[in-house]
Amino acid sequence: MPDEPYTPTHSPARAIPRPAAGPARAEASGTGTALTPPPPTPEAAPPSSAATGPETTGPGTAGQGAAEQGATGPGTTGQGDARGRVWLTRLLVVGLVLAALNLRPAITSLGALLEEVRTGLHMSGGVAGLLTSVPPLCFAVFGIAAPRLARRFGPAAVVCAGMAAIAVGVAVRPFAGGTPGFLAASALALMGIALSNVLMPVIVKRYFPDRVGTMTGLYSMALALGTSLAAAVTVPVTAALGGAWQTGLAVWSVLAVLAVLPWIPVVRDHRTAARPATPASTSPTAPTPASEPRTPAPAPASAPPAPVPATAGPRITRSRTAWALACFFGLQATGAYITMGWLPQIFRDAGVPAGTAGVLLAVTMVMGVPLAFVIPRVAGRMRQQGPIVVVLGLSGLAGYAGLLTAPASGAWLWAILLGVSNCAFPLALTMIGMRARTGAGVVRLSAFAQCAGYLLSVPGPILVGALYQHSGGWTAPLALMAGLMVPQMAAGVLAGRDRTVEDGK
Repeated sequence: MPDEPYTPTHSPARAIPRPAAGPARAEASGTGTALTPPPPTPEAAPPSSAATGPETTGPGTAGQGAAEQGATGPGTTGQGDARGRVWLTRLLVVGLVLAALNLRPAITSLGALLEEVRTGLHMSGGVAGLLTSVPPLCFAVFGIAAPRLARRFGPAAVVCAGMAAIAVGVAVRPFAGGTPGFLAASALALMGIALSNVLMPVIVKRYFPDRVGTMTGLYSMALALGTSLAAAVTVPVTAALGGAWQTGLAVWSVLAVLAVLPWIPVVRDHRTAARPATPASTSPTAPTPASEPRTPAPAPASAPPAPVPATAGPRITRSRTAWALACFFGLQATGAYITMGWLPQIFRDAGVPAGTAGVLLAVTMVMGVPLAFVIPRVAGRMRQQGPIVVVLGLSGLAGYAGLLTAPASGAWLWAILLGVSNCAFPLALTMIGMRARTGAGVVRLSAFAQCAGYLLSVPGPILVGALYQHSGGWTAPLALMAGLMVPQMAAGVLAGRDRTVEDGK
């Protein structure tokens, strides 16, 4: 199989235009509804008549013949198909939101209980640092496979399987026994997160091409909500369920199971549309005379796109914009995973109670709920996103400086500032969609920027854990975290310039 990413070539979004040659039939199969090409007409319509007249623009109008009405029922096929498309679109929105809610609880719930997990599994500070580096490492390794899997099975099927992997991994890891089993089960859950991370922009670009900023903001907001929810309620939920950290971590598998459900009918609809037409699915009308040209039937709205040739698409590795975006993505991911993994411990070492430390992490994450919806919309209206990058970077510098000087007395303010800084993630996702003109460019840029970026972010949490263990405090780790904000701002300004990877820049 060619080693090329899956490339969407159409967008079965909300409004499905009616074919001009005649109404399509609805063919039910399973839970999806696929469109089959309209039957050939006995005579070719003159260009100036029914083909362009108003009667062909709506379902169930006078443009339908009596024989067609007798076969499908007058005025019902188009209406049923429209309802099916609306239903599928709504299901996709629900699936996107539920999937986004599951992309971080496996990580932030662990951060809230990291001290208990370290004690229960007898981890050193260095091993705990390695544990906080597992997420970006898995994102880099498994994210590479996302385009190929999406090309083979479709992006919806891969996201559905990713949600199932999250459910199994989160449920199993607290009871796997020992650090190796805990890491292996965590890797399974993180594999599902990695695949979904890469394919979320692809699904948005495919199904909502005219609302990329809005839909990116919606699932970014849901992602931030899931992140903050896990950070805020893991500790009290653990206490309510008996105080065992194993139960507090495993309970988040329920949310992942719920996320699997809306993707199942979407996958079935995709597979139904991908099946080749059978003789029974076409109407036995009179054949088109050989002297008259046959108008090719339009492809089904939900049919899978054709494979992209090996020569199609930009050369990502030669694009300076792609490298700048990968560096920006990696540096913001470094700060985000250090924050999610270590921020509660920083506050607890400063004398803040464990429950309050978890709530402070939730405050940091919940800042992304409104901002993750606003920032992509604002960024989408700007030709260059550099000013937003600088504002977010300065907020991070102020937050780290506050943790160095007064971690306990100004804890709420520092948590808010770091939450603003962490909104570089939805900005990076938005720039992925804006720095490519084509579907092929978005898929390749998303895979490259996220895989290379997450790989770049792996050493950060490990280094912070090692510095914390050897220095016995947070001065050196926080100085490192503040220093990383400078190259992050520089890379983000370069990535935010008004150019695309197809231009070779």
